[in-house]
Amino acid sequence: MTEAEECIDVRDLPESGRFEIWVDGVRAGLTSYADMGAERTFPHTEIDAVYGGRGLAKRVVREALDATRSAGLYVIPRCSMVSDFIRKNPDYADLVPSNRHAEFGL
Repeated sequence: MTEAEECIDVRDLPESGRFEIWVDGVRAGLTSYADMGAERTFPHTEIDAVYGGRGLAKRVVREALDATRSAGLYVIPRCSMVSDFIRKNPDYADLVPSNRHAEFGL
């Protein structure tokens, strides 16, 4: 089954502090976050091994960062998946406070 045939949904669960990615009604993974003031820290991202290698981590991170941008918050990418994503997609680097770019290799 291709991604086009699957129902993939990213959900923000602020009460749980995470964005979850669902595939055909099954939770496939998440990226967790914590808000403090004007910053949203992302400490962890995980995708169930059954769903590995399909780009789902990138998708949940992208949608989480887009939502964070829309909320007007800065990003603190403690999770290696999130920091790697930002390094590979420099149009997201402005989400990280400029005085912290070196800390995250940006």
